[in-house]
Amino acid sequence: MGHRLSAIATRTGDAGTTGLGDGSRVSKTDPRVNAMGDVDELNSAVGMLIAFGLPPELGVDAQLIDVQQDLLDLGGELSIPGYTLLKPERVAALDAWLATLNVSLPRLQEFVRPGGTIPAGQAHMCRTICRRAERSVIALAEVQAVSHTGRQYLNRLSDLMFVLARVLNQHAGQAESMWNRERTPQGGGLLTLSTAS
Repeated sequence: MGHRLSAIATRTGDAGTTGLGDGSRVSKTDPRVNAMGDVDELNSAVGMLIAFGLPPELGVDAQLIDVQQDLLDLGGELSIPGYTLLKPERVAALDAWLATLNVSLPRLQEFVRPGGTIPAGQAHMCRTICRRAERSVIALAEVQAVSHTGRQYLNRLSDLMFVLARVLNQHAGQAESMWNRERTPQGGGLLTLSTAS
């Protein structure tokens, strides 16, 4: 699968192109490169979440490390047109983890303002970066073939990061901060809370 890095500063990208895993070169603004970059940024954000030191009793560190491996797999397959690496079982694993995390959470009655504890705030950052990565992968899929599993994975991962943020706040005894509907100008009441998609 592609070439292993032997040097970091290769200077081959000075002209605004970058190499894909199959040896071809494309513009750094190519949709495939955008998708790869957003997935890489997401992986770094997950790494920062782990670095904050999450409560060991929640047992989420090992699962987040698995997520990082999944994102490396996804980045790898994005780097080689037509290549698949991320397995559907990894989407199923996120579904199972999501169901476990959801058990202890109260039903939402209003939109949650991102924040709370620092780890929860970082989980929300992961969620929003994940949504951007998902949009980038979908944009790529509109012009080139992309694995359906990768799109599913990112969609599910963004939901999981939202739920994980709530769990981290709950574990820390941090009350959730909700959107204040009464501050919204007349007509804002048309907004309704729906399940994530």
